[in-house]
Amino acid sequence: MPTLEVFNQKKEKVGTVNLNDAIYATEINRALVHQVIKAQLADRRQGTAKTKVKSEVRGGGKKPFKQKGTGNARQGSTRSPLMVGGGQNFGPQPRSYAERTPKEMVRGALRSALSDRMKASRIIILDKVTFPKPATKDAQKVIKETFKLDNVLLVAAADQNLELSMRNLKGVRMLRSEGLNVYDIIKHDWLLLTQDAVKSIEEKLGVGK
Repeated sequence: MPTLEVFNQKKEKVGTVNLNDAIYATEINRALVHQVIKAQLADRRQGTAKTKVKSEVRGGGKKPFKQKGTGNARQGSTRSPLMVGGGQNFGPQPRSYAERTPKEMVRGALRSALSDRMKASRIIILDKVTFPKPATKDAQKVIKETFKLDNVLLVAAADQNLELSMRNLKGVRMLRSEGLNVYDIIKHDWLLLTQDAVKSIEEKLGVGK
């Protein structure tokens, strides 16, 4: 069972925490992680690209030129895909790019991603992170100056002051515990978890879930 030190905001050791083997020490399934990230990014696509087909183009009631004698191929409408300004054949139409990802598949990918960060010693546990008021400079002091980290994903319980403080800090992204996802874990080099987040993750991904 992995055991990590717990730090406060001043990087002072305040205890230790035992992490669940079933979450942080599982075999890493890279193919599953790739599949879930691919589906997650596909879900973000709007799918609103649209071109007009022949029936949707305005005009075209008049025959563009006479049937015979011009030397050109006969045409019956300016709305034809063969004419400039006409409709388009096989163009993009509104669609959904969503891919089906069963819950257990997502949970498995999350376990693999967390285990990968644990194997790389890229997880830091904090007892809590709080600020009396929103202040980017306070967030800068904790993440950049005290812990000297960059490209960080911070996972913590909902806290408006904390969220507003982290929002404009370059190289840092904050997520609430319930919003933890595979893409953001893999995208960031470091994973900072508060003790509340650790508990929430274990409830979500623990054995038997």
